[in-house]
Amino acid sequence: MKLENGKFSQNQTCSNTKPQEKVIVNIADIEQEAFRRIPRNALDYYRSGAGDEITLRENCEAFNRIRIRPRFLRDMSTRHLETTVLGIEVKCPILVAPTAMQRMASPMACEAEGTIMTLSTIATSSLEEVAHATPNSPKFFQLYIYRDRNLTLKLVRRAESAGYRALVLTVDTPFFGQRYADDRNRFRLDPHLKLANFDSVEESTSINKVLDKKEATSGLSVYANSLFDPSITWKDIGWLKSITNLPIVAKGVLTREDALLALEHGCSAILVSNHGGRQLDSVPATIEALLEVIQAVDGRCEVYLDSGVRRGTDVFKALALGARAVFIGRPMIYGLAWNGLEGGRKVLQILRREFDQCMGLAGCAKISDINRSMIMPAGYLLSKL
Repeated sequence: MKLENGKFSQNQTCSNTKPQEKVIVNIADIEQEAFRRIPRNALDYYRSGAGDEITLRENCEAFNRIRIRPRFLRDMSTRHLETTVLGIEVKCPILVAPTAMQRMASPMACEAEGTIMTLSTIATSSLEEVAHATPNSPKFFQLYIYRDRNLTLKLVRRAESAGYRALVLTVDTPFFGQRYADDRNRFRLDPHLKLANFDSVEESTSINKVLDKKEATSGLSVYANSLFDPSITWKDIGWLKSITNLPIVAKGVLTREDALLALEHGCSAILVSNHGGRQLDSVPATIEALLEVIQAVDGRCEVYLDSGVRRGTDVFKALALGARAVFIGRPMIYGLAWNGLEGGRKVLQILRREFDQCMGLAGCAKISDINRSMIMPAGYLLSKL
């Protein structure tokens, strides 16, 4: 390099030097690289939220309004991040949420990193394909209840036969929320992909007809609104429990009232979620809603959180408020888009490393050391002046 006119420029002999690859150190770096690679139509689908995206933004920003209260001069020479989720051992309390239309690399990354992956009903790899590819990894299956109960029953039976360990019932989606980006793009599934869990001729033909409609809106929204059952109530969990012995996780709970109803109707766990800000805009960020749910269930079931987790400190804050574990969705999609299987693993590794560092610097050698005394709201101390 040499200085010319006050600026650095390369010598002529170095003109063929390849530009240095971006060093990836955190989830934000991976997100930036993914945004360069994902086609606009798909990128808008994954990164967008409902309405004016107030809740989408708040999911991340609300974590920043919580401060950590570290404790020092504790023996931090060894930290233990292991925990259990529904009795299943995991290496770290960071699990993978269901995301529509993800391919095989995500479950393989979860198996390699010792965590649980949740397969979406509308995934582009089938229940059986994922189970065959990752025989040593515990898996959950995310479920919608369809107007056609027989279709729902078949999905449950397939999940049982394939060895899935729990059903994650999405309770916040009687129909899709208003997603402007998908409507503008008239979002459609790419021709080379399919909704792989609908394998019979009748099922795939019916669904493809819906997805292929030439409407001035998102094809996926048309699909959801035509096939999901908007009439379901908490009583339908009783029907679901009557056809399976798998534990049921209620995904989408944001209030104490619904948390108590989930318990009353036999759910084994609750996932505090606002669907990544993709359903009803202006609902609370999940980290804001978490404490209300934790207090309502009062230890009677495990509670998890998704939406907005981007750092190891976010994981720490959620656990300090009482969550058993957190689920991540978009970060895994971006990791896969950036570098396939290795990108998915990198996402989990980064979050695990950051969480480990946070535990050590906050004075927590094991998960059980993390409690509510370790956090406080931003501005709390100044408010006492």
